[in-house]
Amino acid sequence: MWTAENRGRYDRSRLRYPSDLTDEEWALIAPGIPPAKRGGNKRTVDLREIVNGLMYILSTGCQWRAVPKDLPPRSTLYGYFDLWSWDGTLDRIHHALYVVPCEESPTL
Repeated sequence: MWTAENRGRYDRSRLRYPSDLTDEEWALIAPGIPPAKRGGNKRTVDLREIVNGLMYILSTGCQWRAVPKDLPPRSTLYGYFDLWSWDGTLDRIHHALYVVPCEESPTL
């Protein structure tokens, strides 16, 4: 049931895109993102923007070449998509954002 509390909890009107992560969602998944590999250059991308870009693609179903210009480049997004699909990071993000909250909510 929609209550005043639930409406505030699910309000995404202040976000750039409805698929962007809120601060609470980012705090929930950030510890599960693997660190950069040793021996290479430091990461220069903002991982929250990478996740926002991937969430945009996955929620809208847009083509890779149609990624908006204010998100990271499509080649960077695809690189992380490919890596995180392979190593299970996308599955962990999905579980943290969608499965766990459903398990915690009371059943009707």
